[in-house]
Amino acid sequence: MKLTTRVGTLAAAAARRAADETYYATLAVRAGLATPERPDRLARMGAAVLRSGMLGGLTTVAALRYRDRAAIIDDIGTVTFRELDERSTALANAWRARGLRDGEGVAILTRNHRGFHYAVFAAAKCGARIVLLNTDFAGPQLREVLTREGADLLVFDDEYSGMLGGLTPRRGRYRAWVHKPAVDTLDNLIAGGARTPPRRALTTAKIILLTSGTTGTPKGAQRSEPSSLAPLGAVLGRVPFRAREITECPAPLFHTLGFAHAVLAVGFGSTLVIRRHFDPQAVLDSVTRHRATAMIAVPVMLQRLVDIGAKGYAGQNFSSLRIIFVAGSQLGADLCGRVTETFGPVVYNVYGSTEVAYATIATPADLAVEPGCVGTPVPSSIVKILDTNDIEVPHGVTGRIFVGNNYQFEGYTGGGDKARIGGLMSTGDVGHFDRAGRLFVDGRDDDMIVSGGENVFPGEVEELLAAHPAVEEVSAFGVADEKYGQRLRAVVVVREGHVLTEDEVRAHVKTHLARFKVPREVLFIDELPRNPTGKVLKRVLRELSA
Repeated sequence: MKLTTRVGTLAAAAARRAADETYYATLAVRAGLATPERPDRLARMGAAVLRSGMLGGLTTVAALRYRDRAAIIDDIGTVTFRELDERSTALANAWRARGLRDGEGVAILTRNHRGFHYAVFAAAKCGARIVLLNTDFAGPQLREVLTREGADLLVFDDEYSGMLGGLTPRRGRYRAWVHKPAVDTLDNLIAGGARTPPRRALTTAKIILLTSGTTGTPKGAQRSEPSSLAPLGAVLGRVPFRAREITECPAPLFHTLGFAHAVLAVGFGSTLVIRRHFDPQAVLDSVTRHRATAMIAVPVMLQRLVDIGAKGYAGQNFSSLRIIFVAGSQLGADLCGRVTETFGPVVYNVYGSTEVAYATIATPADLAVEPGCVGTPVPSSIVKILDTNDIEVPHGVTGRIFVGNNYQFEGYTGGGDKARIGGLMSTGDVGHFDRAGRLFVDGRDDDMIVSGGENVFPGEVEELLAAHPAVEEVSAFGVADEKYGQRLRAVVVVREGHVLTEDEVRAHVKTHLARFKVPREVLFIDELPRNPTGKVLKRVLRELSA
């Protein structure tokens, strides 16, 4: 009887898996990813994937499908899909000739340009562990991460030479971007590398993405290549990406958001437009010039785009733009409204994390009703709100956000994991669902403070103040207080041309929220410190003096 039950359970699970994969495949067909191909090309695509894995073989598949279509447009010109495959193959062979072995670590410290792509796909063809480094790291952070992750080979932009000092991994260090001619460059390796397919690696590539490190040393979150179409289905089930389009991507490629779309664009045969430094005017000009259909950005970038003013929009045409895909930090209702007013109902607000990947996506229809929400769970993900006793709470009640899917990370490389309950993983945030099933993120689990015996979520105060006409940006958080245990501090950047006082900030909060949520301390500064993905560095703000 037990055997029969187990067989029945396995059969039911297999049927569900087959149905799910069929649905994801249907979404891929609708997006234009499945097109007729000659048998010989299909055979070469299959051979490339068998030889180099999903990630390493992707450029060969794209080269066979999209050939001389532009894969990348960066500061120095265009790279076709054929060139991307050939150059990453040559680089992989050059690294092999210099001793890089299966499964060794390749660390990449570059800004947004073609060198990032060459390094990632070459490393994947070698079956390497690929460590994507944050370009905003300080020297000590950078050296600590490189040591912890076991980097055997390093790719870097010339501007980081001073920070690296004499650090030279055993397989060498190579410059991806230089300001003057140099010998140790990727271009020189590519020029001398064989164009023949690299030997088959005995290991599959792994991606190590780093957490934001806003409160301490960044952790490495390791991911293997997906064994399902679920990650693709999660996006396509909510967002109408299509094959062979133009994607403007100011988001940093080392971040989960940017990296996912660098890979997605290759698979879709879409042209990825990138540049080394974010310039809001350059982005607006580029969207118009290239007729971009999608933009990938973090909220702070959207803030700068909508703040640019009428002069920056003169002569621009955004009619081609169907998607603004935003993630990385809280978008907020006020900024969502301003972006929608500027670009139209094209915003897709994504909620997830380096560890859990995609959890929910708010579509333009969701945001038209509730601009502060992060949408409903994507296909393939389960999202639940749990209390401190690990019991699911009803709609409208705030609790800890847990997510379940089959493409979560494998644990931190330095040891440790996110809290897991019944197959679900904590995001580290707290939030609630409304009656329509839309998720709202109320703040970080560890951001909640107890002030005078009352629970206060700083995110609620931030959201209120962000909508004030005199507030450019704001951050709220708890600091130690001898009398109350903790007190709420608000750090405000006043919008140009406006004046705002501490008493006015307090009065505004008191008018709209409970008395115990009024900040006991309000500081004014010129600009909030942020990392490259737009997250506010609250550890820096906590060091400010009142």
